[in-house]
Amino acid sequence: MKNFLDFAYDAQPMRVVFRPGAALTATAGEAERLGLRRVLVLSGARGADTARAVADSLGEMCAGVHAEARMHVPVEVADRAVELARTLGADGCVAVGGGSAVGLGKAIALRTGLPLIAVPSTYAGSEMTPVWGLTENGAKRTGRDPAVLPRSVVYDPELTLELPVPLTVTSGINAIAHSVEALYAPDTSPLIALMAEEGVRAIAGALPQLAAEPRSLESRSRALYGAWLCGSCLGGTTMGLHHKLCHVLGGTFGLPHAETHTVVLPYALAYNAPAAPEAAAAVARALDAGDAARALWDLARRLDAPRSLAELGLKEGDMATAAAQAVSQEYANPRPVTEDGVLALLRAAYEGTPPV
Repeated sequence: MKNFLDFAYDAQPMRVVFRPGAALTATAGEAERLGLRRVLVLSGARGADTARAVADSLGEMCAGVHAEARMHVPVEVADRAVELARTLGADGCVAVGGGSAVGLGKAIALRTGLPLIAVPSTYAGSEMTPVWGLTENGAKRTGRDPAVLPRSVVYDPELTLELPVPLTVTSGINAIAHSVEALYAPDTSPLIALMAEEGVRAIAGALPQLAAEPRSLESRSRALYGAWLCGSCLGGTTMGLHHKLCHVLGGTFGLPHAETHTVVLPYALAYNAPAAPEAAAAVARALDAGDAARALWDLARRLDAPRSLAELGLKEGDMATAAAQAVSQEYANPRPVTEDGVLALLRAAYEGTPPV
């Protein structure tokens, strides 16, 4: 077993601004601090109005708004955005929205080296990581590159006030998944463990409150704080089976990102828990529960979140293909990843039965 006090920890070189209203009052200042003069603002279609408001706050620094971010960052979408950034002579990007918008900003940064400012409106956590992802020909590939790490992150809880409750819940559980995997990652550390447990506790405590009172700024702030911690954990550690499997399900079969993480997480933790008892115990403490995997499944059930891959649109015949892809490359995981083991995990997640 890994010695808990034998570790290396890389602090991510970024600046964080966290306060209500910061999207419109702090983003311009962050761009100025980086010396930017022609900024391309990015978003998805759903967040276009917010992106335009941020663009207005930038004034003459804004070179344009590009509201074409899409889930899983299809390579053709990234190509168009890169071309636009070059055509406009942009010297930086501001990504406003969830993981899709930040992911598109990272794709531009990867290809051009332009600095990125992230203004998250969900709990995805991508803004805190040097991880990029692109989907091409039905397969999602990911990598790590310090060039894609946002130089500045502006957290504004007010941006999340209109986030629909179903997306609030799945985005929050998606964030919890980052901490869960960080707790049993081979490159975890005492600092990561502290952030991970606190992040899970903060989000799991905020989500039921937000389901009852979606416009509670205090609860929104608490959830966003937890997402920051969970995203930081993801950025500082190596992803395991849970994230790899979700990338396959999203990139190859088009399953929705946050919902897929929500469904898969209890089963991935149940799979790994025998080989990572300390990590499972930390998650259980954060959830004030005896069994971490069952508590995550119960949290999703109580909040009426999706609990089966079938309801997300996965076909029964797709499971064998997904399992084969999930074991096609080696990656760190506390328990050996076998095709039969992953297939059994997928069958349970497909049916949505309580994890055992």
